[in-house]
Amino acid sequence: MIPVFDGHNDTLTRIHTVDRQPLRTFLDGRDGGHIDLPRARAGGLAGGFFAVFTASDGWTKVTRPLVGPDGAVVEGGFAVDPPPRVPRRRALSHVLSVVSGLLRLEADSEGAVEVVREARDLERCRREGRLAVVLHIEGAECIDTRLEALDVLHAAGLRSLGPVWSRPNAFAHGVPFDFPRSPDTGPGLTAAGRRLVRRCERLGIVVDLSHLNEAGFWEVARLSSAPLVATHSCAFTLSSSPRNLTDRQLDAVAASGGVVGINFHTGFLRSDGDWRAPTSLSEIVRHARYVADRIGVEHVALGSDFDGATMPGDLPDVTALPRLLDALADAGFHHGDLVRIAYGNWDRVLAEIWG
Repeated sequence: MIPVFDGHNDTLTRIHTVDRQPLRTFLDGRDGGHIDLPRARAGGLAGGFFAVFTASDGWTKVTRPLVGPDGAVVEGGFAVDPPPRVPRRRALSHVLSVVSGLLRLEADSEGAVEVVREARDLERCRREGRLAVVLHIEGAECIDTRLEALDVLHAAGLRSLGPVWSRPNAFAHGVPFDFPRSPDTGPGLTAAGRRLVRRCERLGIVVDLSHLNEAGFWEVARLSSAPLVATHSCAFTLSSSPRNLTDRQLDAVAASGGVVGINFHTGFLRSDGDWRAPTSLSEIVRHARYVADRIGVEHVALGSDFDGATMPGDLPDVTALPRLLDALADAGFHHGDLVRIAYGNWDRVLAEIWG
């Protein structure tokens, strides 16, 4: 079984907000959700970016008809009311609580789980059978514009940061969930956002471009000499969600030596954007094939969005990862390609960014 490193999941957030005993839930395994330790082992999940996300109060994903610039309703399209901003104090309190839970999880796992801070430890964890957890924060609302909290969180193990979720904050603007819609949805980074990107590069923190709008993407590309990384996005040409990357953005990722983690969420995979419709994991393969053909297999990885999105029917949880690798092989990816997609490309990019 080829081990898999996953570019994005929301498991820490799920177990923290849903489960009464999150440590035991994760370590012993329970029904519900997409990932726990026993199922990770069964599916060959060797590690990944485990995200901490602060939800907007009082927001639910309610859709309404999409109206075009001419005032006419777009057939088959939909709009989603934007989530409200999150106060920094509430975000910081939530993030610290989840990070504390992760560190307790590591301690209680008796070596089964390790929070990874250096690239060389990824291969060691695979060899020793430890689940390699990379601490990721999705949406930088918890960070002050002086970036003091960033330094503290880095010391606690933070190695990847998405400046935004799909809402604006003090640093940048996230894309909406409307469909179909271009990712070119607003202004770029703020002055604080530019400082954040530069500081992340100095500290060796991945700047995740998923959820960032197109203007912000191009500012990061200009500011940073690090490989460009979208941990959980798909190809806009195949599914015109603003969460996906245009061909020009994909080309920029390749030129930088970066990587795209293909998202498993049905709404970002399907050409009609309908996340509720029956969907096969063949859609994941379709996007992986497109990105590989466009910019090279060395820039393709996996970024599931487990525990934070709707999965294809034949990929119900992490135990189905071998089924996905088999489907990729059937689509013409040879063994060396599968190793790159499963973990090799992440190893390479993280070694370059983390130093």
